Amino acid sequence: MPSNAQLAALFARLSYREGDFTLASGAKSSFYLDAKQVTYHPEGVALVGRAVHAVAREFGAEAVGGPTMGADAIVLSAVYASAGTDRPLTGFVVRKEPKKHGLGKWIEGIDPRGMNVAIVDDVITSGGSLLKAAEHVREAGAQIVVAMGLVDREQGGREAIEAAGFPFRAVCTLSDVRAQFRSAR
Repeated sequence: MPSNAQLAALFARLSYREGDFTLASGAKSSFYLDAKQVTYHPEGVALVGRAVHAVAREFGAEAVGGPTMGADAIVLSAVYASAGTDRPLTGFVVRKEPKKHGLGKWIEGIDPRGMNVAIVDDVITSGGSLLKAAEHVREAGAQIVVAMGLVDREQGGREAIEAAGFPFRAVCTLSDVRAQFRSAR
């Protein structure tokens, strides 16, 4: 089974739930994906790291980053997976608000200025969190070569991200995760 199918199966087993949920946006949903159950799981770390590194490499990214908290474990997994390869990545995360002390930075980790970067988030719904982070990454002087999500909920995020001018790749989609969830029952 390819790693993306393995990752979809892991999401189905560890993080996908059906029921009545309220999302961060306040919207109601009949399902929920707790991506951190996968991104902080040993098997998930390995699969996520390899998958994100492969996409970043395809697009010539030198660094990977995204909005904190969703991207923190993803970034570290991809950086670790890239170690020892001919195309290692550095990493960073984008804060929800700038630091109120020190340098007042939006971006923590490696400064992406002048670099080609991949920007990533765990679950893409509207694409809003990723696009907000992308704005700060561009302001920092980086070139975003690809935007990606571990799971595309297939609710307009891909379209919004592409409309903003970024190529988009999803490691897996909600349809992939649901298919794995239903086949495991």
